Amino acid sequence: MTTRPFHLLEHDESGLTSPHIPGQGKAAPNRSLERGLDILRAFRPGSEYLSNGDLSEITQLSKSTVSRLTQTLVRSGFLDYDCISGSYRLAAAVLGMAHSMSHSSSLLQVATPLMAKVAREHQVNVGLAAADGEEMIYLESVRFSQRKSPRNVLTGQRLPMDITSLGRAYLSILEDAQRRPLIELFRSRRCEARAGQLVLDIEAAIADVKKRGYCAASWQPEIIAIATPLNHPVYKAHVLNISLSTVEAQEDVIDRFAPILLSLAESIRASLSQPGVG
Repeated sequence: MTTRPFHLLEHDESGLTSPHIPGQGKAAPNRSLERGLDILRAFRPGSEYLSNGDLSEITQLSKSTVSRLTQTLVRSGFLDYDCISGSYRLAAAVLGMAHSMSHSSSLLQVATPLMAKVAREHQVNVGLAAADGEEMIYLESVRFSQRKSPRNVLTGQRLPMDITSLGRAYLSILEDAQRRPLIELFRSRRCEARAGQLVLDIEAAIADVKKRGYCAASWQPEIIAIATPLNHPVYKAHVLNISLSTVEAQEDVIDRFAPILLSLAESIRASLSQPGVG
């Protein structure tokens, strides 16, 4: 399935608008830059090489526009061109930027050891993710669950926003005007019956976060995840979760691990508030 970058909904015929992003200011967005970044986002695991045609299909930009953008990205060092296949791959500069982000992050420096301590003591998986458009991206994932999961989660990995506890916890902190276009996008990708149930599930998760501080989801067999927004003024799009592979009832898992998750979030917030941090 082709996926249109979320910001392109801003001028969609459906009338959907992109959510306001703090810090974006009042200046008109640079559309060329946005589209160039959409080209970079099109590269996912398993798609090392993409042609202009591939990129046009994924981004829903015209081939002439894609051609201009890929040429610019090659000149600026963010894409490499393979003259044999006529395709492009991400260049080393992209990895360098990711490394700089990861290793200069005050949040990760504070959160990772606290997450590792909880994961090790309770034999669970602990994750920290941030929103990116219509998806979540793992910033850190510490895996200590005793039962093997069929899914190996790595730093930088993307996951769906609509069906995961991490994504739904993030949706819970958005204003209605920010959340509505995302939910409409998720709804549009499903048949009517499934779309209706999805919206009900998201609304229930949002209500849980507002009432209890967390929500739970089990979008893979025998895997239960509980998530809570980090609720830090500097890291507003960030969410924590605890997950494990288990045959236990979801209610029992929630009763045992939700307080641990909420305590972890509080510990991270307190550490970030210390002088000299952040």
